[in-house]
Amino acid sequence: MSFGNNQADEAPLKAIKANVAGFEKAHPDYKIKMNTVAHTTFQENINNYLQGAPDDVFAWFAGYRARFFAEKGMVGDISDVFGETKGIPASLKNACSTADGKQIVMPATYYPWVVQYRKSVWKKHGYEIPKTIDQFTELSKKMQKDGLTPMAFADKDGWEAMGMFDILNLRANGYQFHVDLMSGKEDWSQAKVAKVFDLWKGLLPYHQKDALGRTWQEAAQSLQQGKSGMYYLGTFMAQQFKTGAEQDDLDFFAFPEVDSTIGSGAIEAPTDGFMLSKRPKNEKGAKAFLSYLGSADAQMANVAADPSAIAVNENADPTKYTSLQKRMLEVMKGATDVAQFLDRDSRPDFASTVMGPAIQSFIKNPNDIKSMLANVESQRKSIFGS
Repeated sequence: MSFGNNQADEAPLKAIKANVAGFEKAHPDYKIKMNTVAHTTFQENINNYLQGAPDDVFAWFAGYRARFFAEKGMVGDISDVFGETKGIPASLKNACSTADGKQIVMPATYYPWVVQYRKSVWKKHGYEIPKTIDQFTELSKKMQKDGLTPMAFADKDGWEAMGMFDILNLRANGYQFHVDLMSGKEDWSQAKVAKVFDLWKGLLPYHQKDALGRTWQEAAQSLQQGKSGMYYLGTFMAQQFKTGAEQDDLDFFAFPEVDSTIGSGAIEAPTDGFMLSKRPKNEKGAKAFLSYLGSADAQMANVAADPSAIAVNENADPTKYTSLQKRMLEVMKGATDVAQFLDRDSRPDFASTVMGPAIQSFIKNPNDIKSMLANVESQRKSIFGS
């Protein structure tokens, strides 16, 4: 059978090759022909790929775009294999399913977006983890008094701040509203969305200034240098810290609750996985391979190559994790729902051409929320067609 792989970089490619070898060893009747394409190229050509002659199994990710392909009849149903695979967290089921409840993605690895901080800086000032948005605001004020920038912040490339919108919307309006809003099913000009930006506006004074001229790497360095107290970003931020003592000084917590009736159970954790093509040449073999890719053994090979992610399978061996991965596991165990990030939970054209610029305009001028959202809503109608 054939396998479309989107991991061309050395470390993840090595892990995928280990997956293929492990499967072939366990299933000597099957041989896999792997076709590797660079990640960005694969993403950009996905529509043509699926409409042409796709591989039996291919790498993709959970969320809206996977559902979109399923609605267009471009991918296969893997509900049977998904149901038989032990260890997949219940919190991930929605992100891997169609609107009518069929599973289409076999999840493999994910990493959470969390509030990250240096333990030594917090210990020095006696800071405690905030459980509510009010405590978070009080902590930010305290950090300012102590001469720190409370929140490192960057949005030079137009995607980094999407995470802050996502988490505030999840906390203020809940998971289902967030998914519906991302899918073009809700009106962006309604009060519920304005409330999210009002909430964010209240936090902006604690954000690092001039974010539009700063990359996430530069913002991470302000945390690394002890100039900022916190940074809400994906755990890939640890790449900016030296392995060893510096990374061991990092810790994090889930973004605090905004509304006690909603809580803080929803976590944003982009999830990579695998899908079945619509008409695989070898369906039986393809499903056996998907089952293997969903196993703890296969996933441990992936995360050994990339220590900024963890296996989704709950039977994965945590003793093999770094201290940072162990903390990610703790945070994900507390998740009730897993969102995928704005550019994966929505149409890519809406995310990049509408929301990226809209959020940047809000950061520049937070006093014009109403007209900014009216503009987003008119573009939603033309893109999603309703």
